[in-house]
Amino acid sequence: MLASIYTTIQEKIRSGQKQLAVLIDPDKFESTEIVEIANDAKVDYFFVGGSLMAGGSIERCIKEIKKHSTIPVIIFPGSTMQICDKADGILLISLISGRNPDLLIGQHVVAAPYLKHSGLEILSTGYILVDSGQQTSASYISNTMPLPHDKSDIAACTAMAGEMLGLKLIYLDGGSGALKPVSGQMIKSVKENIRVPLVVGGGIKSVEQANIAVQAGADILVIGNALESDAGLLLSIAEAVHKGIILNN
Repeated sequence: MLASIYTTIQEKIRSGQKQLAVLIDPDKFESTEIVEIANDAKVDYFFVGGSLMAGGSIERCIKEIKKHSTIPVIIFPGSTMQICDKADGILLISLISGRNPDLLIGQHVVAAPYLKHSGLEILSTGYILVDSGQQTSASYISNTMPLPHDKSDIAACTAMAGEMLGLKLIYLDGGSGALKPVSGQMIKSVKENIRVPLVVGGGIKSVEQANIAVQAGADILVIGNALESDAGLLLSIAEAVHKGIILNN
């Protein structure tokens, strides 16, 4: 029997392995090139979803990925319309940096009956949206104010609260199209105050930025927009992330 996604995440953390996820927007998924590169780079997970979908098919996207890869596919949903039982798991996101009740519990109530019978592994996730230098699709669509980029103490307290509420993952994200990534100082502050796995994404466009996030404490790094213009960047970022095991020892 295969281990659950969450068990795998925890086992890799215990063994000192840093993990990498590639974020794919179904609206922009036109070929399987990124999937093939992800296979070569030994990426750990695919995240699939977007703040807003305007014509793409999440089911078609997931099926195409699975035709060409055995890497687990996890839905990163922007709404309940992005739930699909063809994936392996789903981040059940509670947007804990905002005060929009619909994204704290409302959409979850709507989705719960379907999720219960979907067969998807449910990964409850405390999502913290961080200011990245400009308004992103995530902040606009969610109608929430991102957490200030330099307020590491607020981020840490928010993450602690999420963990105390029983959420399995904490996700620090600058959002799609972020001008700058979450700072190493904020990642470090959050990591020092929680025991659940920490996911970090948004605005990472170089190996150096990836390395800073990993060394600061990210357990899972998420790369998305940067690969749309340079898919080959994934190979060098994957090498840097997976070398985290060496640099940390």
